[in-house]
Amino acid sequence: MNANATKKIVSIENAGMSFKTKKGLFTALRDVNLAITEGEFVSLIGHSGCGKSTLLNLIAGLTLPTTGGLICNGREIAGPGPERAVVFQHHSLLPWLSCFENVHLAVERVFGASESKAQLKERTEKALQLVGLTHALKKMPGEISGGMKQRVGIARALAMEPRILLMDEPFGALDALTRAHLQDELMKIVAKTGSTVVMVTHDVDEAVLLSDRIVMMTNGPAATIGEILEVNLDRPRDRMALAENSDYHHCRTEVLRFLYQGQKRPDAA
Repeated sequence: MNANATKKIVSIENAGMSFKTKKGLFTALRDVNLAITEGEFVSLIGHSGCGKSTLLNLIAGLTLPTTGGLICNGREIAGPGPERAVVFQHHSLLPWLSCFENVHLAVERVFGASESKAQLKERTEKALQLVGLTHALKKMPGEISGGMKQRVGIARALAMEPRILLMDEPFGALDALTRAHLQDELMKIVAKTGSTVVMVTHDVDEAVLLSDRIVMMTNGPAATIGEILEVNLDRPRDRMALAENSDYHHCRTEVLRFLYQGQKRPDAA
């Protein structure tokens, strides 16, 4: 965690989420309480159907809780805001726009009223440089790999200069080598920007490698936070060095214990 990370930036207070269905009211989340400090990297992990993405969407303001509330930077979350940027598993790039244009579109929406065209261009180029895509500014989404598309999605989010980066299994659809490379790149980017990150993942190793804390969710329906694990591993982190690190293996074992002993896998998983 950032050594200066002492300010609480997100507060989730007794949050619950229910949906109306043909079979009646379905409770996805109940009694969720969590405080996230500035500069912290938090992972949400649990079996399928445990409400990880629902909780992320509540923080993003894409949905509103049916009980309780969420506060970001001292204000109630009542909808999406530029201080919170979301990166989804699927990049959602517009196929008729170049990599530069996809990022520039987001930059223009956030800063278009207050910055010049030259400043918007510079901001866009810096974001793509941060994810190592300076060489691909003019390429179309159909001309680049899946890993590069995800980089563009991350650049688009970072270009908005969000206080919080929300990531919903951003590397879940990628092959193992590309995933590992982007995990390493994400660690470097977060170190440079000092961003606060909340990430949904199914991958135990990914959670331990990247996180300051791992929030482990109980099975749904009516899921809630079961345990929170502090990951006290020094930064910067090197995946090869961690392979023989006893603290790393302890954290990994604790998450696996919760998932596969404390929580029985639901039949639908």
